[in-house]
Amino acid sequence: MTGHPQTDLGLYKPPQTVRGMTELDRAAFSQTVSVPAIRIPTQVLNKVVKGLKKVALQRPGLKRVVEDHSEDGNTYSSKGEHRLLLLDPNNITYADSFGSEEAEALKAYGVPQEIHKYQLKLTYENLKSEEILRAVLPEGQDVTSGFSRVGHIAHMNLRDHQLPYRKLIGQVIIDKNPGITCVVNKTNTIDSTYRNFQMEVLAGESNMVAKVRENGVLYEFDFSLVYWNPRLSTEHERIVSLLQRGDTVVDVFAGVGPFAIPAARRGCEVLANDLNPESFRWLQHNAKLNKVDRKITSFNMDGRDFIRGPVQERLPALMKGSQKIHVVMNLPALALEFLDAFRGLLGPEPDQSLSCLDDNLPQVHCYGFSKEDDTQRDVVERAEASLKISLQGQCPVHLVRNVAPNKEMMCVSFTLPRGVLYSTHTQNRDISEEPCPKKQKCEDLTD
Repeated sequence: MTGHPQTDLGLYKPPQTVRGMTELDRAAFSQTVSVPAIRIPTQVLNKVVKGLKKVALQRPGLKRVVEDHSEDGNTYSSKGEHRLLLLDPNNITYADSFGSEEAEALKAYGVPQEIHKYQLKLTYENLKSEEILRAVLPEGQDVTSGFSRVGHIAHMNLRDHQLPYRKLIGQVIIDKNPGITCVVNKTNTIDSTYRNFQMEVLAGESNMVAKVRENGVLYEFDFSLVYWNPRLSTEHERIVSLLQRGDTVVDVFAGVGPFAIPAARRGCEVLANDLNPESFRWLQHNAKLNKVDRKITSFNMDGRDFIRGPVQERLPALMKGSQKIHVVMNLPALALEFLDAFRGLLGPEPDQSLSCLDDNLPQVHCYGFSKEDDTQRDVVERAEASLKISLQGQCPVHLVRNVAPNKEMMCVSFTLPRGVLYSTHTQNRDISEEPCPKKQKCEDLTD
């Protein structure tokens, strides 16, 4: 290190010489800064430090209280009668900077209100990840140190201007986040077929098998081969909270089981399906891991084939029971289009079912993305277009999360009309017609 100590403002930024660095050189971030300090007798040290906590230097990895050294490096007292409390240069620059509260504390313990200068060495370990990246990346460019955590894996979505620095960014994320041992960057959009994406390992190990605990449930899966979104934990919990012991859950796009596993743990019978063979394999693994494999019947099929096969076979018997039937369709890019698989699913309506009040009709929770100004209206209209029937006034719509600027993930919930399930009702029907003389109630679909 050369030159004079940095000014106080340098405490919060690494040296300019690291600008443009693409291979991490931790030593290059070291610098010496001059910070204010106050000399305190050791007998009253703890009490004074407590009184000055609002103006003391707060920085991870740095001690606020240091030895009292003279300019030549020797201590003022061999007995260690005094210590220096380092102060925040943004709050204290000279003796009169103390507020009334701090001044009273100093006076009460007989500590002179004098400011000393302490030469503090800052290293890479004392800097935050955002500070490091802001110093390295081109000035004025967006700096990101945010990521989604999936077990030991940090998943980033870097922008084009950040890519030349991607290896350095990955290493900084590992250094500054205990427990992260692998950093990956998504290199393409999600494949709507298997819902996975290509990724590049930026730093750390290449082990993609993650262990994740969500809402008290343990999951294991290969993150590079399946879909997992840690931002959906609240939504998983919301849907599961609607379920009662003995209910049946039909999970059309089950993934590795974030709806299916907790539903089974709640005492539900679950039919879980996913087209991705890797998701199917990890779904079965997680069912055994959580000791609910006897409650889950799993399938590896296309969603429409699943609805028109195993679901169609079981639905008549389930509808004769008293326990609720919940259909979860979490494939927001396409799920609304898959609703057409329910049209005429049960064939001609049997005579004994003319009383529509006696049927235990399935309750559907279907997800979709929307970029429209009126997102609720958009997803409802798209559901209606697939079902060829009106749902107006019959289905609550829940905002799940903001995915991107002007793009929302929504969940539309409704009782599946018998006018959709039976083929005699699906022929020559206008979308404005009511599905049944009595509108289906769906107040119980919201939490």
